[in-house]
Amino acid sequence: MAGKRSAGLLLFRGSGAGPEVLLAHMGGPLWARRDAGAWSVPKGEYVPPEEPLAAARREFEEELGLPAPDGPYLPLGDTRQAGGKTVTVWAVAGDLDPARIVPGTFRMEWPRGSGAVRSFPEIDRVAWYAPDQARPRLVTGQRVFLDRLAARLRAAGGPGPGTSADRTGDAPADGA
Repeated sequence: MAGKRSAGLLLFRGSGAGPEVLLAHMGGPLWARRDAGAWSVPKGEYVPPEEPLAAARREFEEELGLPAPDGPYLPLGDTRQAGGKTVTVWAVAGDLDPARIVPGTFRMEWPRGSGAVRSFPEIDRVAWYAPDQARPRLVTGQRVFLDRLAARLRAAGGPGPGTSADRTGDAPADGA
């Protein structure tokens, strides 16, 4: 039996000081007081035959309550997290006002052993960070996506909505 799989979108935008990425802080009481290693690419699980990119777009909307931006989507590949889950991510240029998010929710027993089931937001906030600010906040297993995004942006000539790649995430049209 194959392990669990997640797919997500790493939203990025250009700024005068360089690119910024949008990260989501994991919701619920287990993450409430943590910052380092408590942020994630907006993502979620999927089961084949759902296509990973379709799942990434769906999960973006479910987690943030806003539609996924239109492509082009830059494939950043996948990585296996410490818990064994394989995460596949695409980068996409866009902008989003963090105040507009309407996160999905999940239910869990809290406090543990109390028998009380409560609802919590899947993510409790999102924020834009420069890659060097994002790295210590991001879950360790997802930090590789920052490196891969930087490489893709260098190959495409820099950050911003003008990055050229086709909608399926193949190599940029300029051959970079």
